[in-house]
Amino acid sequence: MQVTNETSPRPEVVQAFFADDHGPMVMVNLLKFKDKATYPDGRDPELSGRDAYHRYGQAVVACLQSVGGHVVYSGPVTGMLLGQVEDQWDAVALAWYPSPQAMLQMVASPEYQAIEIHRYAGLAGQLNIRTKAEK
Repeated sequence: MQVTNETSPRPEVVQAFFADDHGPMVMVNLLKFKDKATYPDGRDPELSGRDAYHRYGQAVVACLQSVGGHVVYSGPVTGMLLGQVEDQWDAVALAWYPSPQAMLQMVASPEYQAIEIHRYAGLAGQLNIRTKAEK
């Protein structure tokens, strides 16, 4: 299995993802952080990628709640029992959404747009995996 971490989805993937009336979902986020945060304006050059992403993580809770979602779990990866990867992810976050459309509404909001800079500053890449969730 080849794994490619990305920070933004391709447009054709976005279109298909949000066109699906999937119902409630849990997004599994496998996160890989940069050693040092990289902000476009050069701020906080000594801040770790993990700490930049933590800024995003703290603020995204309110954005999730505004669309009826919530954080299920967020924490560091501390080891693997099964499988092998060349470079282990740093953290896992699980977010529950009432629908893909709720997620789209959240990421389009001005509040989310204002905090996304911390996500990009901190992430080297991630995998987003949609799962079917119970209501």
